Amino acid sequence: MRNVNNLDEIRKIIGRHKRWDLLFMITGIIALMIAIMTFIALFTQMLIDGMPRLTWDFFTSFPSRRPEAAGILSAWVGTTLVMLVTAASAVPLGVGAGVYLEEYAPKNLFTEIIEINVTNLAGVPSIIYGLLALGLFVYQLGFGQSILAAGFALALLILPVVIVATREAIRAIPIAIREGAYALGATKWQTVSDHLLPYSAAGILTGIIIGLARAIGETAPIITIGALTFIAFLPPSPVTNEFPYISFEWLTAPFTVMPIQMFNWVSRPEEAFQLNAAAAGLVLVVMTLAMNGLAIYLRYRMRKNIKW
Repeated sequence: MRNVNNLDEIRKIIGRHKRWDLLFMITGIIALMIAIMTFIALFTQMLIDGMPRLTWDFFTSFPSRRPEAAGILSAWVGTTLVMLVTAASAVPLGVGAGVYLEEYAPKNLFTEIIEINVTNLAGVPSIIYGLLALGLFVYQLGFGQSILAAGFALALLILPVVIVATREAIRAIPIAIREGAYALGATKWQTVSDHLLPYSAAGILTGIIIGLARAIGETAPIITIGALTFIAFLPPSPVTNEFPYISFEWLTAPFTVMPIQMFNWVSRPEEAFQLNAAAAGLVLVVMTLAMNGLAIYLRYRMRKNIKW
């Protein structure tokens, strides 16, 4: 009799847990659908408003006081150059720091404090990074309100994301890979360079691209260091006709980016400028979605070729 009662009690507990699992699943689906429907509604409205403005002239024209003649040439060029500096500075530092913390750093209190701070820095508001960049890069190092200062500011913003993504990707590799390499006489660096980094490249690239996709839409750090809201010229070209055929003058040039250009148009009362802002926002959303799609594609292709 006691065994029957125990069996009934176990069935009740299992049934109660299943009901909670079902409730949690339904709640998650509802939350997901709300987020997706909200994005679809906003994107559809942006598409309706901005699509008629997406012409070749819109991409090749400078901003103008006349909305029908205004374009995003200086904005998308500035965005491209800033993201180039961001990637060139954040990726080597982030990947290197992640590899060091995961494979080389001694396990002590100091390392634990660094790991906790790196993790927490990923949640710091972006305006804080802007203020840090303003004091360090603009005033102390004398970079001024330039593309270089903006790129370094966004690099600081995504650096914790790259570090965490690198560590998690390396941590996911089975310990047998390391043990096998060491058993064959490989050094620490040979194990890292020949095994850990190639096998974790998919996760690392995913973290890098997602970090860059976040940085491309950031406004607060760029405004803080003094990005221009109206600029009718381009920075100097990185490529020249004279030896050494590469110029770095563009690093010190003033700039604007897509979010700043959108902010400028949205703040104007004319409806035509609102349509321009919708078109620029549509371009920015497509760029962000393309970067995230590239991350998913690279992760799928690279993980498909890995066989433990």
